[in-house]
Amino acid sequence: MKWLKNVKLEVGNQISEDGLIETKTDFFHLGINEGKLVEQRHYSKNVPEQDEVIDANGLLAIPTFKEMHNHLDKTYLSLDWKACKPVKNLKERLAFEAQELSDLAPSAKQRAMSMIEKILSNGSTHIRTHVNIDPYIGLKNLEGVLEALEEYKHAITADVIAFPQHGLLRDDVPKLMREAMQNGANMVGGLDPAGIDRSIEKSLYETMEMAIEFNADVDIHLHDGGHVGYYTIDKWMDFVEEANWQNRSAISHAFCIGEVPEIQQKALAERLKENGVAIMSTIPLTKSLPPIELLDDHGVNVHLGCDGFYDSWSPHGNGDVLEKVQKFAQISRRSEEVLLRESLKWATGGITALTKDGEYRWPKIEDDASFIFVDASSSAEVVARRPYRKAIMKNGEMVYGSLSESFEYIK
Repeated sequence: MKWLKNVKLEVGNQISEDGLIETKTDFFHLGINEGKLVEQRHYSKNVPEQDEVIDANGLLAIPTFKEMHNHLDKTYLSLDWKACKPVKNLKERLAFEAQELSDLAPSAKQRAMSMIEKILSNGSTHIRTHVNIDPYIGLKNLEGVLEALEEYKHAITADVIAFPQHGLLRDDVPKLMREAMQNGANMVGGLDPAGIDRSIEKSLYETMEMAIEFNADVDIHLHDGGHVGYYTIDKWMDFVEEANWQNRSAISHAFCIGEVPEIQQKALAERLKENGVAIMSTIPLTKSLPPIELLDDHGVNVHLGCDGFYDSWSPHGNGDVLEKVQKFAQISRRSEEVLLRESLKWATGGITALTKDGEYRWPKIEDDASFIFVDASSSAEVVARRPYRKAIMKNGEMVYGSLSESFEYIK
């Protein structure tokens, strides 16, 4: 038995003197056994002296994050600095990346480990990574990424997606994709059935056939915009329904949903909800956003990710999914306590400490003992101010940082 004492948790709503909702917190001692929360005591009670005790020093505990759209194989991290090479168009960018990734292949594990460390330090204990599978790199990047993830298996869980960056319907890519699925990838990826593969139905059909063959979930990059992208998502859900593949797929980026009339957005949101198709967004500054709040209101699962960062596509980014939440809160003008607090769900996979009405919901007995520790008064402050993540615990074990430094603790 292990005890985590003096932990600040959010416990409900309280009304301030000027009538505004604030978040009420209190302090607890949390009993942990075999990675699970098994007991929760108010701070006024003692903990057994014979058990291992870790003092959280009054820090706020929030759920760990999920980085749900990433490319561990592409980063320059751990290498010398270099900005992006200028190119004239997407075709040139893809050609340059193909050449570069071949040159970078020997350092795939090293670079991926550096990226994992960065993402972990920001509080994510799950990473969904797309890994290039193409005629230029074969399975080399996959091998390096899997080796890197093995090094961090104590701290990180992962979805590893076989990603046809240069198109699924070309050369030996379908064969290579199947080899990737046989050698460690556990999800099937796709990319722009119209813009890259030039055949929406054929591309989606091949993607679903592969998913069925390997009993795998699917995540499709979709940059195709407007009505073309809308049609692509709508057609994908036809395949989902025909294959009974509900709750097993996601569309990443999905700018197109925000580029069609609202009546179509709502109709598509209903189908997404019915088929359990999630939307992954990186909250880009240069593209249309999918209507996240509308999708959320319709019960569609929305997750955020940082995409690739510091690579041949962009020198920007830091692997902090909380920054993505903060950016969306700014864009959507979420400035009230409850709206800020609720926004954290897009980083945690839907988990929040409180409901909108202030009802306590996390952590509860039998939940995983996985926490981020921050010096903050509430989740709302965490979203608005993005405090330093002091320490991260995964299933009862510290996997990053330390709680050893003292913090002022007021009972």
